[in-house]
Amino acid sequence: MLVSQKEDMMNCDNYKTAISAEPAFSDETGHTDSCASCQAFQKEILALNANVAKALELNVPALKMPELPDIDTQDVSSLTARRSVSKVTWFALAATVVLGAFVGLRVTQTDVEYGSLEEQLLAHIDHEPRALAVSSTPVSDARLQWAVPTAVATMSHDGGLITYVQSCTINGETVPHLVIQGEHGPITILLMPNEKISESRRFDGVGVRGVILQVGNGSVAIIGDREETLDRVQKNVLDSVSWST
Repeated sequence: MLVSQKEDMMNCDNYKTAISAEPAFSDETGHTDSCASCQAFQKEILALNANVAKALELNVPALKMPELPDIDTQDVSSLTARRSVSKVTWFALAATVVLGAFVGLRVTQTDVEYGSLEEQLLAHIDHEPRALAVSSTPVSDARLQWAVPTAVATMSHDGGLITYVQSCTINGETVPHLVIQGEHGPITILLMPNEKISESRRFDGVGVRGVILQVGNGSVAIIGDREETLDRVQKNVLDSVSWST
């Protein structure tokens, strides 16, 4: 069973890589017929592609040259007339600027400098909205082990219903990103074994609040709805996590 789960995960990773390169990718193996995760991922990429196309639909007005005053041409030398810039050329230039700005934003997003660790954590969860889906389906043990390798930490399901796991980058370090289902919605958990802090601290965001807990030589961030009782959640999480180093 474990081997089968790992194969399914590899199929998902391969498929998502393919549709990231070609959003309209057609799966001839039939994998997506039974994989809700891959279907949702393709819909997200297609929607993003549509938004880019819409952004490029610029209404460029026809080029209109201003009226020039009468000039005494007696002492003026003639110059070769320049060809006016066509509407098509203006559209191409404008589209290039828009597309370049969009691609630049996507590429450099991970290079943004934040004023604090708290700001970076809040920005990170804003960049992964699909992770905060309400769900009753737990991730597989194989998927959990992939996101939380034993070389980093040991994480059990005792901390809550884990419905999302991913490997993400925080402060230049690859860390496990998990989501559990709380009483008032999804709760984000980031395991940061190399992010040492002097003491635990709390912080607030738009509609959410969080806490960064000092755990050994590392830390754990927990972010949830403002109505969520994080004290109860953090005890369960800490009881289910142990660093491997």
